[in-house]
Amino acid sequence: MNLAATLSLYVARRFLGATFAMLAGLTLLVALFDFIELLRRAATRQDAGFALVASIAGLRLPFVALQIMPFAILLGGILAFWRLTRSSELIVARAAGISAWGFLSGPVAVALLFGVLGTAAVSPLSSAMLARAERLDYAYLRSSAGLTAIAGGRLWLRQADRALEAQGVAILSGRPVAARPADRIAGFAMTDVSLWRLSASDRPLARIEAPRARLLPGRWVLEDATTFQPGRPVGAPETLSFPTDLTPDRIEDSFASPDTLSFWALPGFIAVLEAAGFSAVRHQLHFQSLLALPVLAVAMALLAAGFSMRSSRRGGVAQMIGAGVAAGFALFVIDKITSEFGEAGTLPVELAAWAPTVAGLLLALALLLHLEDG
Repeated sequence: MNLAATLSLYVARRFLGATFAMLAGLTLLVALFDFIELLRRAATRQDAGFALVASIAGLRLPFVALQIMPFAILLGGILAFWRLTRSSELIVARAAGISAWGFLSGPVAVALLFGVLGTAAVSPLSSAMLARAERLDYAYLRSSAGLTAIAGGRLWLRQADRALEAQGVAILSGRPVAARPADRIAGFAMTDVSLWRLSASDRPLARIEAPRARLLPGRWVLEDATTFQPGRPVGAPETLSFPTDLTPDRIEDSFASPDTLSFWALPGFIAVLEAAGFSAVRHQLHFQSLLALPVLAVAMALLAAGFSMRSSRRGGVAQMIGAGVAAGFALFVIDKITSEFGEAGTLPVELAAWAPTVAGLLLALALLLHLEDG
């Protein structure tokens, strides 16, 4: 093994240790604040104890780690490269004729591995645990209605039964009819509809079957509906009106959050949403962001190297490291801005997801080329 490869492995080990320590420290710090916020919300809930709050916070840990990973790579890389520069190890290596590209191959490979594992392995774990955490959150710490799910091509909706004097629940199931955007003005429609009405104690009150239902402002209109009630004969089919506070936009917004879906499950879910006539922009944007994560990890590693390998004898080390941290947070802000434009449809999804990553990579490469030339 030649000198450059040996040095690259040594730098990679230092980079891996610093990045892993930074990732663990930042994840625990953010999780602590999340845990405190959950305790504050649980203080007014008698059925939410310390164990439940700790479970929700623990289930969110992989999600928090995935969100923090790019910054952990940046800060861990800055720490590792600054230590190597301060001890003159990198300076001696470069004086021996080894370029920065030679010993950066190891850290770049480590960053790429972090990104690939985050996309392919941590994302499925994070989505499953976050979905469980959100179910517990909704069950014990929030009061919500209009929960939506898609299963087997059918849309399931849950809402309050406003037709009852006591607070009840209505569960509606049907197959969404794909509609053109202009048709949304006339109302959202479903076929093969089943409506279950339950009391506040979950006692079944009635079941309504209809071949078609339309969502109009403030009400569902069930066409040719047949009502089944315990102890009563089945009536003739008729058009029924059922009050609701749901709208097409609220139904669309209440779908599963992209963060609760695995990287491997997102393409199928996107196809189902589009087939049902809903917008899948948020899910497409999340999928493209996960695809870009390995490249973003590499960009952060190169940014860390470019902003922290300045010799301490030349001065301005603190300013360079501060500029590196500022560049990382600037990329974060740009990513949020482009994501908002992407969700609004102003930018194509691919451009909104990949633009900050590519910009960071180009900035890092330009900085390293300038450093080597200098």
